[in-house]
Amino acid sequence: MRSRWSDSDAQAYLERYAAAPACNEDIALRVYTSRLIGREPALVLHGGGNTSVKTRLVDDTGELVDVLCVKGSGWELGDIEPAGLPAVRLATLQALRRLPSLSDEAMVNAQRTRLLDAGAPTPSVETLLHAFLPAKFIDHSHADAILALVDQPDGGRLAREIFGDRLAQVPYVMPGFALAKLAAEVAEANPQAEGLLLLKHGLFTWGSTARESYERHIAAVRHAEQHLAARRTSVAAPAQRASAVDFVDLAPRLRGALAGEREAPRRYFLHLRTSPAILRAVDDPAVRDWSQRGPITPDHVIRTKQFPLVLDPQQDPGAQVERFRAAYRDYVARQAAARPGRRITPLDPDPRVVLIPGLGLVGVGGSPKAAAIAADLYEHTLAVIADAEAVGRYEALPESDIFDMEYWSLEQAKLGAHRPRPLEGRIVYVTGAARGIGAATARAFAGHGAALYLVDRSGDELAPLARQLGAAWEALDVRDEQAVARSLDACVARFGGLDGAVSNAGVAPQANIADCPPELLRDSFAVNLFAHQWVASHAHRILRRQGLGGFLLFNASKAAFNPGPEFGPYAVPKAALVALMKQYALEGAGDGVRANAVNADRVRTGLLAADEVEQRARARGLAVDAYFRSNLLGREVLADDVAAAFVHLALAPSTTGCVLTVDGGNIAAAPR
Repeated sequence: MRSRWSDSDAQAYLERYAAAPACNEDIALRVYTSRLIGREPALVLHGGGNTSVKTRLVDDTGELVDVLCVKGSGWELGDIEPAGLPAVRLATLQALRRLPSLSDEAMVNAQRTRLLDAGAPTPSVETLLHAFLPAKFIDHSHADAILALVDQPDGGRLAREIFGDRLAQVPYVMPGFALAKLAAEVAEANPQAEGLLLLKHGLFTWGSTARESYERHIAAVRHAEQHLAARRTSVAAPAQRASAVDFVDLAPRLRGALAGEREAPRRYFLHLRTSPAILRAVDDPAVRDWSQRGPITPDHVIRTKQFPLVLDPQQDPGAQVERFRAAYRDYVARQAAARPGRRITPLDPDPRVVLIPGLGLVGVGGSPKAAAIAADLYEHTLAVIADAEAVGRYEALPESDIFDMEYWSLEQAKLGAHRPRPLEGRIVYVTGAARGIGAATARAFAGHGAALYLVDRSGDELAPLARQLGAAWEALDVRDEQAVARSLDACVARFGGLDGAVSNAGVAPQANIADCPPELLRDSFAVNLFAHQWVASHAHRILRRQGLGGFLLFNASKAAFNPGPEFGPYAVPKAALVALMKQYALEGAGDGVRANAVNADRVRTGLLAADEVEQRARARGLAVDAYFRSNLLGREVLADDVAAAFVHLALAPSTTGCVLTVDGGNIAAAPR
C-alpha cells in the first residue's frame, strides 16, 4: 500500500470548501484524507472506520469554540462531506473521562447534547476514543493486513516484533466508554507511539496534520503487508475453470430454503462472488474449521453473522439451512443464559454468507445491496484468514464478545430501520419495459419496492429507464425461446431467484384476417402468444424450484373479447393468450403460482403509430383525444392505470385466473 496524498489535490479540497458553511481548512483536509482512506477497500468497507479532527468553529453565539469533528452515522468515508463530520463541543466531551462509568444510552445522549448543530448526524460510537486522545488528526481503520496480524493467539507478541514501540497495544474491549478510557491510558503510557493497535479490532494512527496521520496509517499497513508477503505461501493460481456447481439451478432452491415459514417468508437476495482465490478457499478441506472461528473484526458481525454456512451443493439446502438455524438459536440461548438480567430478543437465525465448494461465496441480504455488502466483507475475510494462517493460526474473539457486538443496540442502529414497501424483497422480470405500459409498470413495481430485471428489444431506450430505477436490464427479442430462457437465468444469477414475471411485450399488426399475409400472422403469434409462453414456462420452472409461489401476469387486450375490423392478426393471438393464462392458473396453483391478465384498451403507448391512431379515430367519427376517451367513464386510460392493475394483481394472494379490465368501461369487451 502506498500513500495517495497529492499536494495539488489537497489544495483543490481547500479551494472547494473555502466558502462551505461550518467548515475550515482543518475540516477540508480532514475530508480529503478521509476519502483517501475510505476509497481503499483493504482499509475499510461499507461504513467501517472513522476519522476526526480537533479544531475551532463559531457557535450560535458567535464565540469561537474548540470542537471535535468526527465521522457521523450514515456516512461513508469514501464520499464524506463536511456535513458528515458533525462538530461536538470538545471541552465538556473530554470532561466525561472523569466519570467512573457511562452507559451506552448516556454516551449517545452526551454526544448529541454537545453538538453545535442539533440537526447534525449522530457522531460515531467511537467519538469518545477520538476525544480522549490528545492528537489533532486521528484515523481508524480495519485494515486487512493489520487484522491478519492481530487476529492471532499471540497477536500482541507478533505485533511488537513488527512495529516495536511505534504502535502501542490495546487489548480487546468493546467499543464505547470503557474502550475510550483504556485507549487514552495506553496512549499516555506510550508517548512515543504514533498510533494504537486494537487487538482483534483494528488500527488507530494520529498526527498534528492530516497528512501526517494519514501517512502514518499507510506506513503501518504497508509494513504489515511486507511482513505477510515474506511469509505467505506461494500457491499457483488454478486455471480459470467452469464452476462445478450450477448456481442458476442451486440459487432458487437455496433462496427457498432461506425463506423460512411459507406463510410469511423472508425474501432474500443472493450475490455470488467467485475468483481463483475464493475457489481455493472454499475448496480447502479445512474450510469447515477455520470458517467457523468467527469474524475478522467484530464490526462485521451485524452484516455477516458470526459464521458462514458451508453448503454441500449435492445435499438438500433446506436441511443444511435448518441445521445452521438450530446452531444459531443454541448460540443465542447460551449467551442469553449467561446474561440473566438482560432481555434479549433473538434476531433471525439465517446465514448471511454461504460458502459453496466448487462454486464460491454467496452473500445473503434483504436487498441486493445488503447481499453484495456481505459478499464484499467475506471476500476480504477469506484473504485475511489466509494471511493469518500463513503467519500463525487465525483466531477470532470469543463467542461472548461477538454476541455482545451482534446484539449491541448501537451497532444494530447502523443497519437502520424502515417500513418495508409492499413488494420489497420481490424479484420481478418485466418484458417490453422500454416504453408505454411496460415502462409505467417498471416504475410502479420499483415504487412498491421490487427489484427489477427489465428487457426490451430496444436496449437504447431501455438503458436510461433502468439506470433511473436502479434495475438490471438487457436487450432481448422475446421471439427467441432460448434467449428468453437465458435471460431469465441471468435474472436468477443476478438476484438469486424470481418472484414474478410481467409478460408485457407485444406488437399490433393490422390486416383483414382472410387476406392476412402468413408471415404477418406468424410474427404476431410469435410475439403476442408464444413469447408469453416462453417467459411463463421458464419462469414457472424457476418458481417451482424455489417453492415460494409467485405470479405470472400477462398483458392481454380487450381485443381478446371484442375484436375490431382488420385487427384480427392482433386479436386472435391475444384471445389465445387469455386461454394460456387460464391454463397456467389451473396448472400452477399446486405450486402456489398465480396467473392473471390485464385487458387494457386505447392507451397511448406507441403500439400503434400516430397515423394508425388517427385512422382508427376517423373511422369512428372522432378526434384523436375523443377516441381515447370513448368509454363508459369518458376518461382516458393511462399507462399508469394499467401498471397499477399489474401491481394489484401481484399483491392479490387469493386471485388467480382473473382477467382485469382497465378500459374505462367497454361492455362489449367485458369478460363473460
